[in-house]
Amino acid sequence: MKPRTIRTITTTVPTEEDRLRQEIDALRAEVARRKAENARSAGVSLKVSAKGALSAYGLGRWPTTLYQEQWLKVLDMADAIRQFIREHPELSVKGND
Repeated sequence: MKPRTIRTITTTVPTEEDRLRQEIDALRAEVARRKAENARSAGVSLKVSAKGALSAYGLGRWPTTLYQEQWLKVLDMADAIRQFIREHPELSVKGND
């Protein structure tokens, strides 16, 4: 009688630690994706507030929130604001203080 070769198949069951490491890796990838997405949008985003106003996030520490008609007034003044900035070099520039 010939000797038989028996193949042994080993499998590993993922441990809780392995599962947590996979989850951490997935979360890190998600954070990196969101950071890259924010960098592409220059860090400014728009949202509708709970009261129906438009909030611009990323201009400063707090969001700038105005109602529709207020934003339209500001947008209508864009040329005047640019002219005012040109005429007043004493205005501070963020990061150059």
